[in-house]
Amino acid sequence: MKTSSIGLLILFFAQLVLITPVWSQVPPQFDLRMYDIIKEASPQRLQQDVQQLVDFGTRHTLSDTVSQTRGIGAARRWIKSEFDKISESCGGCLEVSYQRTFVAKGDNSRIVKDVDIVNVIAIQRGTEFPNRHIIMSGDIDSRVSDATNYTDDSPGANDNASGMAGTIEAARILTKYEFPTSVIYVGLSGEEQGLYGGKFMAQMAKEEGWDIVGVINNDMIGNIEGIDGVIDNRSFRIFSEPTPVTEEEDARRRRRFFGGEIDGVSRQLARYVHRMTSAYMPEMKPMLVYRLDRFGRGGHHRPFNDEGFAGIRIMETHENYNRQHQDLRTEDGIEYGDVIEKVDFDYNAKLTAVNAINLAGIAWAPPQPSQVSIAGAVRPNTTLVWEPVEAENLAGYKIYWRETTEPQWKYSRFVPAEITGYTLEGIVVDNFLFGVASVGKDGNESVVVFPSQVIRR
Repeated sequence: MKTSSIGLLILFFAQLVLITPVWSQVPPQFDLRMYDIIKEASPQRLQQDVQQLVDFGTRHTLSDTVSQTRGIGAARRWIKSEFDKISESCGGCLEVSYQRTFVAKGDNSRIVKDVDIVNVIAIQRGTEFPNRHIIMSGDIDSRVSDATNYTDDSPGANDNASGMAGTIEAARILTKYEFPTSVIYVGLSGEEQGLYGGKFMAQMAKEEGWDIVGVINNDMIGNIEGIDGVIDNRSFRIFSEPTPVTEEEDARRRRRFFGGEIDGVSRQLARYVHRMTSAYMPEMKPMLVYRLDRFGRGGHHRPFNDEGFAGIRIMETHENYNRQHQDLRTEDGIEYGDVIEKVDFDYNAKLTAVNAINLAGIAWAPPQPSQVSIAGAVRPNTTLVWEPVEAENLAGYKIYWRETTEPQWKYSRFVPAEITGYTLEGIVVDNFLFGVASVGKDGNESVVVFPSQVIRR
């Protein structure tokens, strides 16, 4: 949190703008289009897509790329054809392409021959902010017990045809709408061999200067029967790291004094998904997990985190390890293997809808405020100041705060668009954590921004 040399001046002007919002300026609390989006997620289409992916036999990263019916080559060509069909139905609204990189044999122990890692990407370009992106990803590849076995059948129905099918289905739903911000739907390759597809895409995005609001990675969103015996078709997990791994030492030092240990950009994205799901799909029970991924494991959001982008993983709550990374077999009466018969497509549709409303909410919302600053040390009030957001849809801003032990934002106050600084009277900065979001005229909000600068008196 950076100390401002003009802190006293900013604080003075911030306290001059204690304007009570006119009720007519307050945007609606709900966007009714979200309910239409939720209803559009089709279990039947998801089942058809998962079946098609399973029918390729194996989608191992090193598998056949020439056959039209078997292997990862056939799978990625089919995914591209589906994105092309969706684009055709919306008048060419998707930019569909491959992203390709080469990985040599021996790059790690799971790369036993030279291979091209190929992602399939579809960009729904934003009308106002074309270089600002919210991304939904699923993984194309699958594997059996031996990570280097690229010939045996590996249906990968839940891991991760469910996430890939969900990404395609989200594209079918959301391309019926226009958004100011770009939405990207992508099938990433090479996940099981070392997160290669995500690494390549994240590095390319960094080099080309993409403005990425966040990445919502979906890996296993179709299983409801856990290895622990629990059957649960309502809850799901949202994994997020606490703060960016790319931040500089000075930022970590300041956080010791000003807080924010669990308020990095990925954690704010996770809170956004939790809030949107709770508001529009109250039957679902999102679970914030304060960890990058499952214990000691990884997913395709991590390469984006490694480059400093916000990224989270959405997945089922109760995993079944008999159905992950397993040869197809029966032993001691236990059926092993990731087969389509074990995927619950109503649940798959619910988690697809969770993704779709969050993509839409972020893509419809104005951009996040920047340069959010905070003041209030040894004062009875807390002041927040931010740079104005330039967006056609901007209605104003919402100031959020919560007790320091609360996982989710608890209190809020709306201020109209002409205000870029506000003092919360009687709210002591020592006792709470704070953030600011921009709010659209349709009620959609940006992800909350935690203050990055401290104004000293």
